[in-house]
Amino acid sequence: MTGADALARRLGLGDAVAIGLGSMIGAGVFAVWAPAAQAAGAGLLTGLVLAAVVAFCNATSSAQLAARYPTSGGTYVYGRERLGEWPGFLAGWSFVIGKTASCAAMAITFAAYAVPPEWHKPVAALAVAALTAVSCFGVTRTAGVTRVIVAVVLAVLAFVVVAGLASGDADPSRLTDGWADAGWYGVLQSAGLIFFAFAGYARIATMGEEVREPQRTIPRAIVIALSVTLVVYGVLGLAALAVLGPDALARSISPLADVASAGGWGWTAVVVGGGAALAALGALLALMAGVGRTALAMARNDDLPSWLAAVHPRYRVPHRATIVLGVVVIALVFAFDLRGAIGFSSFGVLLYYFIANASAVTQPREDRRFPRWLAVAGMIGCLVLVATLPLPSIVAGVAVLAVGVAYRVVVRLVRARRASA
Repeated sequence: MTGADALARRLGLGDAVAIGLGSMIGAGVFAVWAPAAQAAGAGLLTGLVLAAVVAFCNATSSAQLAARYPTSGGTYVYGRERLGEWPGFLAGWSFVIGKTASCAAMAITFAAYAVPPEWHKPVAALAVAALTAVSCFGVTRTAGVTRVIVAVVLAVLAFVVVAGLASGDADPSRLTDGWADAGWYGVLQSAGLIFFAFAGYARIATMGEEVREPQRTIPRAIVIALSVTLVVYGVLGLAALAVLGPDALARSISPLADVASAGGWGWTAVVVGGGAALAALGALLALMAGVGRTALAMARNDDLPSWLAAVHPRYRVPHRATIVLGVVVIALVFAFDLRGAIGFSSFGVLLYYFIANASAVTQPREDRRFPRWLAVAGMIGCLVLVATLPLPSIVAGVAVLAVGVAYRVVVRLVRARRASA
């Protein structure tokens, strides 16, 4: 690519870590506990550990690949370089479509916490428009806003834990209550659902073209962001189970608000609701940045319309891809209620990381920073978690893949016919 088409390297280690944390410690942390408890009861703690292990394997593969290919696109680029055009396309397609739906879900989640029901969709659309504008004015704006959001959300999550444990309702025996009833299938399904909340470190890799000293910065940022997230989720999972117990947690509509208000402090719901709304905005901003960069990489290779590959001459961001993404997300906000998209998003993300791990397996010794067996373990883990997701999520994921494959086949046939004419 030419200098006019390249993005500017303006992100340091702190910026990259903030973007990763903003993606992982987003609205998912406020929503994932109830479906995980429905699947596994107290076994969700084991599911959390399994999800963390798979996430760590995936993160090491992503870090290793990002150091070798520090450009926009993440696993779309790695798959093309290491495995071929089709695996790369499937990774990019899964990421763009799944995360576009997740963007709409995050916007609706923000509005659900921020305003009355009759205002949900208009306010969600305004939030998307505002964050699209932020994204178009440079990546440092994105990182700066994300830093503030992450700091506030971490403070709210700390408040949830302290308020819940201070309520006097915490009972350590609930941590193992009914664990045997769930069985391994339930535990694995909870792991697949919880994995949805760990997947944000991909955003650091997809923005590799904008990170300074990428060979050094990206691996460190991925490991730091994932490690902080593991600690936060572990503490929250323990507190939620100890305070509410698995049955009440499974029935809860707003589990962390219920944890914070267990001591009878009704006002805590307002604090947690504000934190959830802000977390949704942070996740939406980071998601839009990652999807825009992956769309940019795909457009450069004609796997999406080539005019999406334009980079703004002043702000050095993929402005066309970002604006189109914003328009599509706003349309989805008004067309659907996508808050139930956790399973579908997990399907796409797990396929994305399966291809990342497969790509890492093929890297030569001189490019390897971690043992090959970690990538193999990541591949196996992704397949197991995909297989145990709810059936509707699997069906929807396969359907989306079929649409993507058909699109690419038709485009290639049309181009071949024009070339031969």
